[in-house]
Amino acid sequence: MCQSLLTVPAGHGKTFTVNKGQFITVIDADGQQAADFVAVNAANLNEKLSPVHTRQHLRSLFFKPGDALWSSENRPMLRIVADTIGIHDANVPACDRTRFSVDFGVKGHRNCVDNLLEGMKAHGVTYFSLPEPFNLFQNGPVTADGRMEVTDPNSKAGDFIVFEALCDLICAVSSCPQDIIPGNGLQVTPVDIQISNHYHGEIQHAVNA
Repeated sequence: MCQSLLTVPAGHGKTFTVNKGQFITVIDADGQQAADFVAVNAANLNEKLSPVHTRQHLRSLFFKPGDALWSSENRPMLRIVADTIGIHDANVPACDRTRFSVDFGVKGHRNCVDNLLEGMKAHGVTYFSLPEPFNLFQNGPVTADGRMEVTDPNSKAGDFIVFEALCDLICAVSSCPQDIIPGNGLQVTPVDIQISNHYHGEIQHAVNA
């Protein structure tokens, strides 16, 4: 039975709590939309989901169903249960206002850091303690000469990834507002989130959540 359905509006963020043993399904509602995902241990804000530690434990830049995403305390924090796209990024930091003003000459543009902090700060997370993100659906290939690229996602409408929470979590998702360079098909769209007590392979889309 589904417990909660949420919509992250295009270019904005949403913060939510998840209990140990619950399942988080992040859905690319319209396709080609990157979703920055962060989490902290609800009982210890100093322990946060860590792409660096995950890469160390997996010995890989990428992750797949059955893998755990690890915390800054070297504990598995989430387990990947299902993934319909298989292409995500764990290398690129969240875009911020400096990125837009310095690199693109645009001031006041919405950005993932502010989107994630808008809800997380009510739980005690600050700019300096905000985790680095897992960029779900983001297509960040590594070239033959070792360079990182960011291009438009391969995900289609309805593609999703499912996580099992291995401890109580405070999570946030940002629908990446990047609309200047490739990364979201140059059109920012919503992201749906389903939180459930059981996962049997079915998903739902949030409606006016």
